[in-house]
Amino acid sequence: MAAEKFRVGLVQMSATPDPENNLQRAIEHVRNAAGKGAQVVCLPELFQTQYFCQREDAALFDLAEPIPGPTSAKLAEVAKQLRIVLIASLFEKRAPGVYHNTAAIFDADGSLRGLYRKMHIPDDPLYYEKFYFTPGDLGFRAFDTNAGRIGTLVCWDQWYPEGARLTALQGATVLFYPTAIGWHPAEKAEFGNAQHDAWRTIQRAHAIANGVYVAVVNRVGFENGDIRGKSASGAGLEFWGGSFLCDPFGRVIAESSHDKEEILTGEVDLRILEDIRRNWPFLRDRRIDSYAPITNRMID
Repeated sequence: MAAEKFRVGLVQMSATPDPENNLQRAIEHVRNAAGKGAQVVCLPELFQTQYFCQREDAALFDLAEPIPGPTSAKLAEVAKQLRIVLIASLFEKRAPGVYHNTAAIFDADGSLRGLYRKMHIPDDPLYYEKFYFTPGDLGFRAFDTNAGRIGTLVCWDQWYPEGARLTALQGATVLFYPTAIGWHPAEKAEFGNAQHDAWRTIQRAHAIANGVYVAVVNRVGFENGDIRGKSASGAGLEFWGGSFLCDPFGRVIAESSHDKEEILTGEVDLRILEDIRRNWPFLRDRRIDSYAPITNRMID
């Protein structure tokens, strides 16, 4: 039976050009989060490397691994040793020519509880993800873990209310969003505050609309997509950090800085979730008989 309360840990970290170094640093951060009492720990999106989608380079497909694979085996062992649930965003090689941006959920016994493959794939300047990632085909999912029933989505998914809703409707009490999002340096002065505020607001809105906790974990630092000494041309990206945990009424429980590595922890209390849903019964009052047109691209 799941506990009424558990602590989550969000690992806000930067990335070096060395994937193995990043993995070892991530594992140490996970150990530190567990030392702070975290029972569920989430790493940022694609934490093993600098954000390589700033350029289109077929050689970078070599960074991908199958799941299960060498990296997932190491992470499973860490989860088992620490008796924690661990969410890790990985570059998955599913088959030759088929790659996914995948969140792997490891339970406290080290078992692979399941996978979520990123559903919404962006294609924007310096975010050329459609070149690398096949859209997810597992749908939106919730997972029963040692700590409770949780869901995870990935980065660009965080802008879509449909993904949050469908995951919450499966009983997830916390939505985790491993993320890699930042400012284009040339845009930061004019648009930076508004961009960050929109990102923070949309995810708090998912918590409110669905009566769930939302946990968002981003990376920090300036990156040119440097992988083993080869970097992208261009201005690079300044990842804005700002990882946070909010409750089912959108109140921010804990929040990180914009520019420092941090381990953020906060408590999930299912009694608070129950109380908020009783008083703000958005799920009760949904008009499911009237929502069929949502599956159209546009309603002309």
